Amino acid sequence: MSPPTKINASQPVNSFEEICEEIDTLLLSRYPPKTVDEDSSSISSLPSSPSSTPSDSTSSFRDYTSPITPMRVMKFYQEQHEKQTVSSVIEKRKQFSSLNCAKMSVWDALELLNTLVDNSDPDTELSQIEHCLQTSEALRKDGQPRWLILTGLIHDLGKLLYFYGAEGQWDVVGDTFPVGCAFSQSIIFPEFFKNNPDYSNPKYNTLYGIYEPNCGLDNVLMSYGHDEYMYQVVKDYLPVEACYIVRYHSFYAQHRENAYCHLMNDYDHEMMKWVKIFNPFDLYSKADQPPNIHELKSYYIELINEFFPEEICW
Repeated sequence: MSPPTKINASQPVNSFEEICEEIDTLLLSRYPPKTVDEDSSSISSLPSSPSSTPSDSTSSFRDYTSPITPMRVMKFYQEQHEKQTVSSVIEKRKQFSSLNCAKMSVWDALELLNTLVDNSDPDTELSQIEHCLQTSEALRKDGQPRWLILTGLIHDLGKLLYFYGAEGQWDVVGDTFPVGCAFSQSIIFPEFFKNNPDYSNPKYNTLYGIYEPNCGLDNVLMSYGHDEYMYQVVKDYLPVEACYIVRYHSFYAQHRENAYCHLMNDYDHEMMKWVKIFNPFDLYSKADQPPNIHELKSYYIELINEFFPEEICW
């Protein structure tokens, strides 16, 4: 199946792009950069940059320290928290795990995702491909392994859900969290869960809910979005560490707040270290000067071809 040729008119491109930017703004405000990460072994957890240091790593961004959260972001999380239920997640997994939406190369997918940018304001809005390249370039400059550099390039490609039948933004972007058990107070805007049908369901509103202690995150239903979708796309091609990063890089309640250790097994604790290593490169790699896509394209196509066939299913 060929990729779609035009965007769903019911979901304006600039609206989606703006909500992604504002969610990033909120994340940067809530999770300031750390100079040392105790769980990151010997690998650097701060991206290298010739123009920034840990003390000024947010200086080139918008004002991420403002306590005022845009109303549109609050409305987004209100909708997400109300609609991400056990039944909706099972339905989304069934709908998208078949990977029958398109067949194309990874680079073509990057270029398709790039059409989400609001082209009327290119100087103030990073395109999706620029964000992906800035993440991967930060990892590359820091001397990280090639598979991790590639992970930086493709980690947000699951946002292609926006083209493939997503109901809105609530099932594409935003923080992820387990469903089927009590919603942690560490999840952003936890008060919005009160209108979620699972919130008052005694089957789902206890600490473990439908799960067993230390059952492992692979046995846990996570709120559906671009993380889970992209994991299904790449799980047969990339190292397990890369797949784990892709699947859980938006799971802030755990990799920044440690709120769900009771569901994790030994494998999760080991793999989550890679998510913690990756996270600063994702959040703090933005810079005033966008990457030169034309100059970088040949390097990244070669890197993509090292791990992926010419076309894969989406």
